[in-house]
Amino acid sequence: MKKQFNRMRQLANQTVGRAEKTEVLSDDLLQIERRMELVRSVSHNAHKRLVSYLQGQLGTDTEKRHKKLPLTALSQAMQDGGSQLGDESLIGKMMDVCGETENRLASELMQHEVQIERDIIEPLNQLAEVDIPNILKQRKQLAKLVLDYDSAKARWYQATKSNNQAMAAKVDCLKDEMDEALNKVEICKDQLSADMYNFASKEGDYARYYVMTHGWKSRRLGQPWRST
Repeated sequence: MKKQFNRMRQLANQTVGRAEKTEVLSDDLLQIERRMELVRSVSHNAHKRLVSYLQGQLGTDTEKRHKKLPLTALSQAMQDGGSQLGDESLIGKMMDVCGETENRLASELMQHEVQIERDIIEPLNQLAEVDIPNILKQRKQLAKLVLDYDSAKARWYQATKSNNQAMAAKVDCLKDEMDEALNKVEICKDQLSADMYNFASKEGDYARYYVMTHGWKSRRLGQPWRST
């Protein structure tokens, strides 16, 4: 409770300019942070649209997925119609043949959508809903630790300038508190920096998801495509 109060007081003093704010992240890391937030937003939107584009039900096993496809329902309707008309009917024969063809197309579509889910949709969801939020959560934790450090440093500095004996007696204790707070800041900053630079190094991998999406749509439209 006391630590939370000190954070709030320090934040209020920094907001109105009565206290200095320690900056622990470099300009490069601040730029990566802003880009991460944008990547999270666009990846979330892309994931949402891709899911809505699928004809099968996301996350189900292949058999259930196949049964839920509109092509499967069309195939069943044609084959039922062909059975009712019988082999002696030309229409019945054609309906049966077309029903089998639609069923094969449904199987191919199902397999293709399973691959899209595995190679594009799931990785995008992991990026937008797990990986980036975890790093941003670390960033918030670092901000809290920096507030703790700034608060401890301000209280230590006040104690060193005070003529009050009771306050002066706390200098060593406040110095230890400040050093401990700084150590926590450094540990968190080092881990956060490593994770943020790791994210930046993988942007090419993340971009490949969208290249694969382009290839998927091209094949759906019957257009040739080449991956870069």
